[in-house]
Amino acid sequence: MFGYYFRLGVRSLRRNPALTALMVLTLAVGVAASVSTLTILHMMSSDPIPQKSTRLFVPLIDPGPVKGYTPGERPEDIQITYQDAMNMLKSGQGVRRTALYGVEASVEPPRREIAPFNMGGLAPTRDFFAMFDVPFDYGQPWTEADEARAADVVVLSRAMADKLFGDVNPVGRRLNLMGFPFTVVGVTAKWKMLPRVYLLQGGSPYVTGEEFFIPLPTAIRHETQHRGGMSCSSNVGPGFAARLASDCTWITAWFETASSGDRGDLQSWLDSYAAEQRKLGRLTRNAPNQLFDALGWMEYTHVVGKDSQLQTWLSFGFLALCLVNTIGLLLAKFSVRATEIGVRRALGASRTEIFRQFLIETAVVGLVGGVLGLLLAFGALALIRMSSDSMAAVAHMDWEMLGLTFVISVGAAILAGLLPTWRACQVTPAIQLKSQ
Repeated sequence: MFGYYFRLGVRSLRRNPALTALMVLTLAVGVAASVSTLTILHMMSSDPIPQKSTRLFVPLIDPGPVKGYTPGERPEDIQITYQDAMNMLKSGQGVRRTALYGVEASVEPPRREIAPFNMGGLAPTRDFFAMFDVPFDYGQPWTEADEARAADVVVLSRAMADKLFGDVNPVGRRLNLMGFPFTVVGVTAKWKMLPRVYLLQGGSPYVTGEEFFIPLPTAIRHETQHRGGMSCSSNVGPGFAARLASDCTWITAWFETASSGDRGDLQSWLDSYAAEQRKLGRLTRNAPNQLFDALGWMEYTHVVGKDSQLQTWLSFGFLALCLVNTIGLLLAKFSVRATEIGVRRALGASRTEIFRQFLIETAVVGLVGGVLGLLLAFGALALIRMSSDSMAAVAHMDWEMLGLTFVISVGAAILAGLLPTWRACQVTPAIQLKSQ
């Protein structure tokens, strides 16, 4: 019976091509607007590392002074001090630990046809690559011995390695970085984490990846300036050593635990550590020590802004407006078929069968509108990708959103068709037959 009603619906739509086209276009525009904005919100708020996001934790300790502090207020920065980061690396907590900050370095390409340029990268410790599942095309991360002696070694992204050395394995070759000869020890495969949850300072969280990695101790030895924000509650003396000893926050630390259930133990250690530091005269605010998993960290740092959420709600409001127009068109369409409904009712069709027939007809409108809406959504996302690099990284539709497009379209059409279909079921056969 479904197939029969489906064919009736298609024939009915063909009888009124102009009205059908107007309904399909109205629905398609609403679906395209809502799906394109929902796709961007979906990509922005997606779990960047779902296989272990509940086992990765970032600590937050407030080292600011008591003066001007109101208990319970949000910390001024989302990073920690260098000395706290180093203590956490030495703590032995979790199965892996890393501390990192964004860096920028000048590079002298070995290929003479390329002029020197600056590239952006990261200065983490070795565990970073295993913690965030960074794949490698060539080589591997630097060794523990390299990290311990702050060796001049570098890991390049695949795109940067191809630019500097061509399509060859560059492991073992030298590269002048920051005026010093660095040895290439590895090349990462094409890898990007969206959003870039491991470092939410120094640019958009939706950049396509780091161009190079150097060991954190190496960056400190070369006094490499950070790329990103830094917050200081008091004046810092001159020199890089003064920054390291200060309470300026400019480092991000991460822990990886064996299971999500180890969070309580890690929180207990963090509280104990803060208590010990207070005995040394630090952390005088006595603010709560916070620990966030990956998704919690995204929420706390407002990775997805309220403006993006508002745009999504507005797009669904536009879809609702399109549905109101579709309801009006369906009412007009079904009203002129009152005679047909009266004849079917007189021949024995029940109200349930009439309801089912017209509801399937509206579903056909939704299906066609979904196909057109999907094409319009792809076009809208293509235009959005042209607006900025950040948007280019997130304005992509995955299979989940592809299926949701048809669910929204057909569901919206059925919702719009409920009132017209119910009105069609109320047709009295005797009155319609008598008027003919």
